[in-house]
Amino acid sequence: MKDKRILYVSSEVIPYLPETDISSMSFEAARMVNGLGGQIRIFMPRYGNINERRHQLHEVIRLSGMNLVIDDLDMPLIIKVASIPKERMQVYFIDNEDYFKRKATLTDEEGTLFPDNDERAIFFAKGVIETVKKLNWAPDIIHVHGWLSSLLPLYLRNYYGKEPLFATSRIVTSIYNQSFDETLNKDMYKKVLFDGLENSDVKHLKTPNYVNIMKTAVDNSDAVIIAGDNIPEELNKYLKKLEKPVLDYKSPEDFSSAYQEFYNSQVLSH
Repeated sequence: MKDKRILYVSSEVIPYLPETDISSMSFEAARMVNGLGGQIRIFMPRYGNINERRHQLHEVIRLSGMNLVIDDLDMPLIIKVASIPKERMQVYFIDNEDYFKRKATLTDEEGTLFPDNDERAIFFAKGVIETVKKLNWAPDIIHVHGWLSSLLPLYLRNYYGKEPLFATSRIVTSIYNQSFDETLNKDMYKKVLFDGLENSDVKHLKTPNYVNIMKTAVDNSDAVIIAGDNIPEELNKYLKKLEKPVLDYKSPEDFSSAYQEFYNSQVLSH
């Protein structure tokens, strides 16, 4: 992995949020590549429950200041950055007052999904891509973790399909056990269509539940990693029909060599 550029896009990363399969693997995979001499960038949302003072987040003025259009509304994009202690790894945070200031991640105190999670996912995907463009940093691999990140493959392959910076980038999506039982806003697909995508691009999003959102990510990825030991059976069946590389579940103790091999032989070589 030496000198390879890998962009990690995750809905959660330790130490900024509590330890989960997603937050741990997003960190461990990036640390592995970093230790092997690869170049990495990590992106995540700047949720309001992240302690900016403790983690020493600061705004990057040269990257902030643009507006992203979400369903015909201009939403300001703020970029913050922090360094993970002892790891020499930087994390970029996508922020917006309306979408990410609340003191929670994806649900309210009762565990109900926020009604604007669909727009937050669109904003996060576009915000990551626009920021990487500003950095002028062309990744060899883009590795997506968590359903809030799962619109990034769709936008990269379609809305940003002619962007030369990503012409040779390969997209990997990891699928975890962490899902949800509800559906997101039923108009989610219309908000994506507003960005000029085709009906065929959003066919799954007309019922925006966890399985269909992940199907959308998978359809627009070059390879898939099963990162949970008990993902929904419908997704399992969907993956078995794919004509693209799929890495079966590996435990956190055993993932390192399997991910390296998968990146090298199944992702970069195709």
